[in-house]
Amino acid sequence: MVVRFALIFGIIYTLVGILGFVPGLVTMPEMQAGMTDEMAAEMSHGRLLGLFPVNLWHNLVHLAVGVWGIVASKQGFNASVTYARANAVLFAVLAILGLIPATNTLFGLAPLYGHDIWLHALNAIAAGYFGFGPPSRKKADVSYTR
Repeated sequence: MVVRFALIFGIIYTLVGILGFVPGLVTMPEMQAGMTDEMAAEMSHGRLLGLFPVNLWHNLVHLAVGVWGIVASKQGFNASVTYARANAVLFAVLAILGLIPATNTLFGLAPLYGHDIWLHALNAIAAGYFGFGPPSRKKADVSYTR
């Protein structure tokens, strides 16, 4: 179950990373009260599907997380659990940083505000379930029954 999570999560994030580079799917960001949208890395900066703020670095991180998940799934249970745990922590931190105005652009490197906040929080919860919850202990439980 954890291996399947890593594979599915990996495929989704790889696709999202690729989609972030498709000009027709990324619209120019709208200025909102309290949001400067000033990015040190302006390349590919916009909103994926008109909703999720992205830029070059954000897309590259999506690709890296995606490829990591696919590789972890091929390496097996332990690598997939490590992947899920690391992503639970990573996405929880990103959700929190997105809530803080001083850090919601990751210091100008990647936009973390808007719809990214709830998406990162949901990803942290899902990854936490697979990384720290019952699915992460399944293999250990099976080994005790033999």
